[in-house]
Amino acid sequence: MTQSDPAAQVIVFSDLDGTLLDHHSYDHAPAAPTLDRLRRLGIPLILASSKTQAEMAPLRQALGFAHCSMICENGAGLVGVDQHEDAVTDYAGLRAALDAIPAPLRQCFEGFGDMDAARISAVTGLSVDQARLAAQRAFSEPGLWTGSDAARDAFAAELASRGVSARSGGRFLTLSFGSNKVDHIRTLTARFNRPLSIAMGDAPNDAEMLGAAEYAIVIPNPHGPPVQLPATSMADVLTAEQPGPAGWNATLGALLNALGVAE
Repeated sequence: MTQSDPAAQVIVFSDLDGTLLDHHSYDHAPAAPTLDRLRRLGIPLILASSKTQAEMAPLRQALGFAHCSMICENGAGLVGVDQHEDAVTDYAGLRAALDAIPAPLRQCFEGFGDMDAARISAVTGLSVDQARLAAQRAFSEPGLWTGSDAARDAFAAELASRGVSARSGGRFLTLSFGSNKVDHIRTLTARFNRPLSIAMGDAPNDAEMLGAAEYAIVIPNPHGPPVQLPATSMADVLTAEQPGPAGWNATLGALLNALGVAE
C-alpha cells in the first residue's frame, strides 16, 4: 500500500456509546462489515471515549484493533498499545487539587474517587463489575455536582487556579489537567501521516473532536440533544440515517467509497 493509495491516508476516530456501540445493548455487530474493511486495509481505528483504559482495552482487543492507540477519559489521556503515552498520569495530583478546594465548595462535588463500586453503579447504570473498571482512573475525575450554578462557577475558578479544568458533559462534571480529544487527533494524524481524518460521534461532548477532523460523521442520538459543531469547524459533515453501529457502518462505508478507498 503506497501513500498515493487513499487507504494509506485515512485514520478513523470513533466515540463508543451510542456511536460504535448500541445505546442500549452495547452491541457492535451491525458495524462488522466496515470494521472488517478497516482491518483488511490497515486503516487505524482510534477509539475515543469517556471510558477508562481498563474499560476500553478489552473492547479494543475484541474489535481487532489492539495495535491502535486509544483516547481515554474524554480526551484527558492518550493510551498506547501497552502503556500510557503523551499524557501525564497524575490522578493522585488531581485528587489532591480537588481536596484543596474550600470545604463549602468541595462538599458539593461527589467524584468517582469518593464513591465505592456500588455507588458508581447506581449513578451510571453500569454493573458493579463494570463500575470497578470505571473507577480505575488515570487522567480525570468525573463526578456529580449538587450545588448551585454560581457555586459551580466558583468551584471551577478554584480548580483553574490549580491548573485543573472542569467540563460539563451530560450527567457528570469532569475534572482533568486539560488535555482533550482535539489534541490527540492532531497528534495521531501527524504521527501516522494520515491527513484524511474521519471522526464519528453522537453527543455534544463529541463536537470538538468532530470539528477537528477532515470529515465528521454525526450519528443520530434519539435520546439526547443534537450535535452542533464549533463555528470554527472546517470539517465536511455527514449525518447517518440510522443511530448506533448500523449508522456507523453504512455512513463510514459510503464515505470510504467516496474517497476512493478500495480493496
